[in-house]
Amino acid sequence: MSDLVRLEVEGGIATIRLERPPMNALNVEIQDGLHAAAAEATARRDVCAVIVYGGEKVFAAGADIKEMQPMSYTDMLDRSTALQAAFSAMARIPKPTVAAITGYALGGGCELALACDFRVVADNAKLGQPEVLLGVIPGGGGTQRMSRLIGPARAKDIIFTGRFVSAQEALRIGLVDEVVAPEDVYGAARRRVECYVGGPAYAIRAAKEAIDRGLEVDLETGLEIERMQFVGAFATRDRDIGIASFVEHGPGKAQFEGR
Repeated sequence: MSDLVRLEVEGGIATIRLERPPMNALNVEIQDGLHAAAAEATARRDVCAVIVYGGEKVFAAGADIKEMQPMSYTDMLDRSTALQAAFSAMARIPKPTVAAITGYALGGGCELALACDFRVVADNAKLGQPEVLLGVIPGGGGTQRMSRLIGPARAKDIIFTGRFVSAQEALRIGLVDEVVAPEDVYGAARRRVECYVGGPAYAIRAAKEAIDRGLEVDLETGLEIERMQFVGAFATRDRDIGIASFVEHGPGKAQFEGR
């Protein structure tokens, strides 16, 4: 893993930290580091949820424009696959994920946040996809994930203009899930996912898979994805524990094993 991306685990929650001050520009090294961190968070059984955090001042202000400037068409053709793969790896972590956003989440930073399940932001944060102002478009999933999250018309407004979106507007249109004081961003993100520690890990994984995959297909195919994930949960130890606990003690008292 890159020195610019660290993964720390405490109390069942992994924090993937971006460490490239002052703006956490997402250069090639960070992109590859994010991919590696996502793979590690996916594989580790002691990780029940993941926070992506850029620090107290800024989440990530976008791509490294100076690194990108000399790249040719063929250079970017080769690199764009790895760029999308990094964000897709984050999106496919089979555990709940939350972006803890301070300062700016722009361009690739916004795309990284969009790859998470939830977004908690500071009340002075700014989000956006300003790539059009450089004569290009989002290339790390922004056109696809944003439109699925907030609808095509709102996504087009943000992407066509390249404007910055305030925390308050982002909450109103569903781009983020919670707005807090800047000093409380990481704590709020942690509180949001603490409930998943000690939970039925494979049931949560199945639910995430059904929702995310279902958004990519027609309703009938989505229902079949859900059915197969539902049936699969019956092969887990947590299913036995959960149903037995419900029958004996009522709802909400099961002590799951995550297997």
